[in-house]
Amino acid sequence: MVVCKRVQYSGRVQGVGFRYTVQRLAAGFPVAGYVRNLPDGGVEVVAEGAAEDVDQFLTSIARQMAPYIAQSEARDELSGDYKGFRIRY
Repeated sequence: MVVCKRVQYSGRVQGVGFRYTVQRLAAGFPVAGYVRNLPDGGVEVVAEGAAEDVDQFLTSIARQMAPYIAQSEARDELSGDYKGFRIRY
């Protein structure tokens, strides 16, 4: 079953290579979507794929970037029919 999740991270998540780390991690999972900085200083990740793959991908972000994440909020989204995973500017 394909799922799509939108996660907003807050903390010291800009200026620490967060987007590039997320993009590198995404290459190891069959997920699509994007990562981008938000005007409020947070970072948003949208990931789409098989439920287990998306969960594992998001867990890998939480582990890798734990020192920088103060809070994260995830919600389910409608499929965005994304192709590949990229950084949005």
